[in-house]
Amino acid sequence: MINDTKKLLPVLFGFFVMGFCDVVGIATSYVKTDFGLSESVSGFIPSMVFLWFLILSVPASVLMNRVGRKRMVLLSEVITFVGMLLPFIHYDFVTCMAGFVLLGIGNTIIQVSLNPLLTNIVDNRKLTSALTAGQVVKAVSAFCGPLIAAFAANTLGSWKYLFPIYAIITLVSTAWLMFTPITESHTETKSGGSPFSLLKDRTIFLLFLGIFFIVGLDVGLNTAAPKLLIERCGHPVETAGLGSSVYFVCRTAGALLGTIFLARMSDIKFFRINIAIAVITIAGLLIAKSATGILILVGLSGFLCSSVFSIIYSQAMKKRPDKANEISGLMIVGVFGGAVIPPAMGLLTDAVGSQNGSVIIILICALYLAACAFGLKNKKSTDA
Repeated sequence: MINDTKKLLPVLFGFFVMGFCDVVGIATSYVKTDFGLSESVSGFIPSMVFLWFLILSVPASVLMNRVGRKRMVLLSEVITFVGMLLPFIHYDFVTCMAGFVLLGIGNTIIQVSLNPLLTNIVDNRKLTSALTAGQVVKAVSAFCGPLIAAFAANTLGSWKYLFPIYAIITLVSTAWLMFTPITESHTETKSGGSPFSLLKDRTIFLLFLGIFFIVGLDVGLNTAAPKLLIERCGHPVETAGLGSSVYFVCRTAGALLGTIFLARMSDIKFFRINIAIAVITIAGLLIAKSATGILILVGLSGFLCSSVFSIIYSQAMKKRPDKANEISGLMIVGVFGGAVIPPAMGLLTDAVGSQNGSVIIILICALYLAACAFGLKNKKSTDA
């Protein structure tokens, strides 16, 4: 048990590094202000991070079959470390985008490899709970991002000091995992087909789109929360980051409670209840005008959607455990939703002249997730 904990802790700490991608929400507001960007242009900033999930997820899963899961995680953290140094060494629009690109590449690799690495430490019965625990750590990281950025801006003189702080944390995570022995099992069956051939399975296809829309919803709410406070309540960008912080605090609390509830009730039943209420709270953002109302609705949305990624991902892994690496790569391709949804939000916001455009796009994501939840078969085992 002690040895298992010693192996589990550095892997879970890797989820903290995974959470760095969520800083793109508040970073978008800072970069937009620093370089005078339009909504449409700034909407593409998250794409610099999330585009790579479309391009690299499947190749990363193929490479992982050859070099192993732990080595892939270590590679991802080295790339993230370099990406965090670039904007700090020389801060301009180009180095910021380069840093976000490397952050995206590193984050793609770590999401493909870190989740399956958990399966070498915990058994299948505890997989959903372990994945949710990882999402708790990731949510804590995401919650800390806006606070670190605000601390850097107000105390250190510039928000860009967030980057070396992230670089140091990544270095610690890399060293900890490097010196932790983990035995990897190789249970996958060989197949000459593409991982995309798994999409022929209706359930896998439904879950794949579920990942696309939950990540789009997550990044969308993270990005829109500060902008709603700026537009409707006149908050400056330094305090508008409170919207992202509230979202991630509530998401963290939801993931913690989700770990408990998911051990006692059906994953799919939990999914259905939470996403149905989330549709209502997100719709409420269309009419919320006060800072208190916006923060309550954003917080509730984060709370209710906190375990959705873990549920969808674990359902896919349980569906085809013999294809764990390929399923992981395929599901992480869906994280590309984080590159598609923010630009769509920016374009619709410019078209309608308010952040309601962003909320409408986020609501569409939630409506699909509700359809996904009620479209899944509520059965045990791999048919779930």
